[in-house]
Amino acid sequence: MAKRERVLRMSVEQPLWRALRGYRVLTLLYAIGLFISAYDQFARPWAAIAYFAVLAVWTFATLPKVAGAAACTKRFLAADLALALFGILLTRFADSAAHIDSGAPTLPSIWTAGSVLAFAIKGGWRWAAFASTLVAAANLAYRGSPTRDTVHAVILVWVASIAIGYVVEVARASERTLARALEIEAATRERERLARDIHDSVLQVLAMVQRRGAVIGGEAAELGRLAGEQEVALRTLVSGGLTPVSRVSTDASEGALVRAVEEEPDDDRPLDLRGLLSRYAGSRVSLAEPGAPVELPPAAARELAAAVGAALDNVREHAGEQARAWILVEDEPDEVVVTVRDDGPGIPEGRLAQAESEGRLGVALSIRGRLRDIGGSAELISVPGQGTEVELKVPKQMSRGTR
Repeated sequence: MAKRERVLRMSVEQPLWRALRGYRVLTLLYAIGLFISAYDQFARPWAAIAYFAVLAVWTFATLPKVAGAAACTKRFLAADLALALFGILLTRFADSAAHIDSGAPTLPSIWTAGSVLAFAIKGGWRWAAFASTLVAAANLAYRGSPTRDTVHAVILVWVASIAIGYVVEVARASERTLARALEIEAATRERERLARDIHDSVLQVLAMVQRRGAVIGGEAAELGRLAGEQEVALRTLVSGGLTPVSRVSTDASEGALVRAVEEEPDDDRPLDLRGLLSRYAGSRVSLAEPGAPVELPPAAARELAAAVGAALDNVREHAGEQARAWILVEDEPDEVVVTVRDDGPGIPEGRLAQAESEGRLGVALSIRGRLRDIGGSAELISVPGQGTEVELKVPKQMSRGTR
């Protein structure tokens, strides 16, 4: 099975940065339009023209700087805010007193808010409060005395920038929490997958060595005892110690990143479940299957077949080597149903819960865990003295999306 790495990027910030880039360009054009419409009222229009030339070059040249938090450095933010503040104070020199007294806007106009919003997105509400306070002081100095319109504009920028900064901080915390939850979920699934594989191979061998050694005696008995100790230790490790992380989150500037390492099938063509189950048929295992192929996606077919194998292992271990088992495959329109039944003594009530508490996770992981991973279900019915029946169901539609 090939490995592939899938990177999941979770970032609330990125849409805000894209919106900020558009906002800076549009507000630049808006400020220039206001100046052109009131050109005749300016006392020194050449000063305004020079400022707008610098502002236009700066706005377009620094678009990459507002593409993300990594590119938006503190030095850039300081220079950007300084250019906005300079434009506010320059207005009193470039514009006429009559025009200013009539409520004329500053040279940068609402372009200034873009600079403040960059502080908010980059550093949160505290940075936003700092930048908006400086803008408020510059506007009051430009007007000479606070007017109703000036106060309203200052409060609007102040509140909006702080609110956006606070939302960004909350979003970052949520992204980190989600990334950590994905790490834990991935580690748990990987642990269960390894536990199933170990249960289907190593633990079964250790248990067999322990039983045979006790029967043979002598040095074999000692070997069996050691195998039993290792089986207990390995079961304990599997039930709680294996925590490989297949997803790693990083608090990068673009947001929380989750790298998911997954197994990728070498072939996506459907598999015939009958071929995978045929190897279980024998003198004491009967297989009843449809005459037509029972096709499932590779991952779903392999997991379902492995679950059947785990059920047969339980039959041999708990019902004895002489027990008979029957496998019935049913190809329904919406699902595939595989039933494994034996003629053993059955499972005493409460034995499964006790086995899970002791770290014996064959039914919980090798059977139910496999079916859960492919969107299916497993139901176990056992009556003491009448054998055990395990019914495995895999929805066809859901299993097609399983890889």
